[in-house]
Amino acid sequence: MYLTPQHILLAGATGLTGEHLLDRLLNEPTVTRVLAPSRRPLSEHPRLQNPVGDPAALLPQLSGRVDLAFCCLGTTLKKAGSEQAFRAVDLDLVVAFGKRAREMGARHLVVISALGADAKSSIFYNRVKGEMEQALKAQDWPQLTICRPSLLLGERIEPRLAEQLAGPLSKLIPGKYHGIEACHLARAMWRLALEEQDGVRIVESDELRKLGK
Repeated sequence: MYLTPQHILLAGATGLTGEHLLDRLLNEPTVTRVLAPSRRPLSEHPRLQNPVGDPAALLPQLSGRVDLAFCCLGTTLKKAGSEQAFRAVDLDLVVAFGKRAREMGARHLVVISALGADAKSSIFYNRVKGEMEQALKAQDWPQLTICRPSLLLGERIEPRLAEQLAGPLSKLIPGKYHGIEACHLARAMWRLALEEQDGVRIVESDELRKLGK
């Protein structure tokens, strides 16, 4: 069964995947409103509401009905500057966003996690992503879709050296480890959002690539 959400809450609209997803949402005739809080202003659109400021401070101020929520939040350890700062974004802020989306009436959350997410992992990045997934599951969403992409490919405003070096190689790796274009991930997230399936669904990168093509 497919749904037609009209009021959407989006976090991370200025990021690589979030930009593609926002563009898709604003071009969908069934979407009435996109509420997208962000640190820097987005291009104006008649169906876009864009509160600007610190995301954590903006969350309690958000208002209005929400049918569906997308979370594309994420940073890097280098950009964050410390493990604590990284956790504040990729764990704490994501979980706070999920909580606020539920309070606003959203019944389905589609969130970007990462390939290898595991709360028991010895790798810090994977462990934080796993903890984030566990915390969102504990919010008891009617429908929770967790996307686990491999290396994201695409042109960022602020290029990441590691991704630039690993990108070409990731295209040669088969299966779920193959790199995925951010535009394909955004398209897959929208398709997944339209499907009604109770409970938690985890979608690995190879399936995301198929859905996004």
